[in-house]
Amino acid sequence: MADIQQLQELSRQIRRDIVRMVHAVNSGHPGGSLGCVEYFVALYFEVMKRKEGFDINGVGEDIFFLSNGHISPVFYSTLARAGYFDVAELGTFRKLNSRLQGHPTTHDGLPGIRVASGSLGQGLSVAIGAALAKKYNNDNHTVFVLCGDGELQEGQNWEAIMSAPNLRADNLILTVDWNGQQIDGPTEKVMDIGDLNEKFHAFNWQVLNLENGNDLQEVINKLNEAKTLLGNGRPVVILMKTDMGKGVDFMEGTHKWHGVAPNDEQLASALQQLSETSYKDY
Repeated sequence: MADIQQLQELSRQIRRDIVRMVHAVNSGHPGGSLGCVEYFVALYFEVMKRKEGFDINGVGEDIFFLSNGHISPVFYSTLARAGYFDVAELGTFRKLNSRLQGHPTTHDGLPGIRVASGSLGQGLSVAIGAALAKKYNNDNHTVFVLCGDGELQEGQNWEAIMSAPNLRADNLILTVDWNGQQIDGPTEKVMDIGDLNEKFHAFNWQVLNLENGNDLQEVINKLNEAKTLLGNGRPVVILMKTDMGKGVDFMEGTHKWHGVAPNDEQLASALQQLSETSYKDY
């Protein structure tokens, strides 16, 4: 197991990357990105069994799909810090001709990206297909997928949620970022998604609850627990409570930072809270 303090320092560096990336181009989605840092660090640096290098087919290794693609800043930073591409490329985020577009794309061949995402509601369907492909090919590895809670307002998700247990996609772990916020306000006010525990149980999923998705050790433990439940005919879902904007006090817990970049003064405040690390800024 990696040193937890080192991983926490890495989490702080990724948060620094996020706020700097969106500030530099005055666009992007810092709120959800900041809230999911611990999930990405746990997944890429502790839980997933990854090969060296990148093969888009992902044969013989665990693979991940990001469904809520607007939180690309945390995804890009994680991939760069994990060695998929040079950290310096983070400085091209959302610029013309960059491989790091606002939503992940595949046409430029950015290592680590297996599907274009950001059109919400589609990632789980793709992940189910990948999970079934692994089963048909006797590839005994796991497919991970992350989606947002507001994203579950999209109907395609519920067709996929119904399909996965029927297709015995029992090598699949879905995590829902249950932060209670979306672009227009709290999810319960925009379109209440109700009791996700009851809904996933009704659709025959194995359900785990993660009450603090911003506690790195808890995230690692829950993902590892989810892996122990695989292989018995049903997929697993982790309902992960997080704080949107975690780590920057004026961004925390509000939808107002879903898709707004900090100005110069706000960036300085954020970086003061997120002190420099040994990983160093790009």
